[in-house]
Amino acid sequence: MNIFRLTGDLSHLAAIIILLLKIWKTRSCAGISGKSQVLFALVFTTRYLDLLTSFISLYNTTMKVIYIGCAYATVYLIYVKFKATYDGNHDTFRVEFLVVPVGGLAFLVNHDFSPLEILWTFSIYLESVAILPQLFMISKTGEAETITTHYLFFLGLYRALYLINWIWRFYFEGFFDMIAIVAGVVQTILYCDFFYLYVTKVLKGKKLSLPA
Repeated sequence: MNIFRLTGDLSHLAAIIILLLKIWKTRSCAGISGKSQVLFALVFTTRYLDLLTSFISLYNTTMKVIYIGCAYATVYLIYVKFKATYDGNHDTFRVEFLVVPVGGLAFLVNHDFSPLEILWTFSIYLESVAILPQLFMISKTGEAETITTHYLFFLGLYRALYLINWIWRFYFEGFFDMIAIVAGVVQTILYCDFFYLYVTKVLKGKKLSLPA
């Protein structure tokens, strides 16, 4: 495993922990898109079904279990534990416009037309756009809490580091996965505007807002 994948995984884990701690400590999920979190739970569920069929390494298995567990824990906190604080009036992105096209694309463009491979491909495509409901929610409310922006920053950093990981693997291992690379590029592009605002505003102590 190269340093870019490891730091990418740690950045991803940091994002998840930041979000969980934010919700638990404030006893509130205000400003958090429940729809994005449901999509991420769907991403991890469909991607890591191979937990039932194969073992790669203890690290690999542990990270997969943590991702799945934390994803469902977050959904539970938003829709059950702290449901009264969930801002459903602003979390209005039509997720079917993401899930249905992504599902169709996974059937048409994949490495192997088998159930596990199609579901893995679906998870890769879906992850690239799963953050859209959260960004849409921020644009509707006009701003985001600082801790929420830290969560988004580490989530975006994770994808950017994974892109470098794919490039590294291509040059040094001869490994190339077009599906993962294209999806990673799309996801990173979605974060570009956010990264700019994060650096120019949040890191200077200002609140982040996205143009409506």
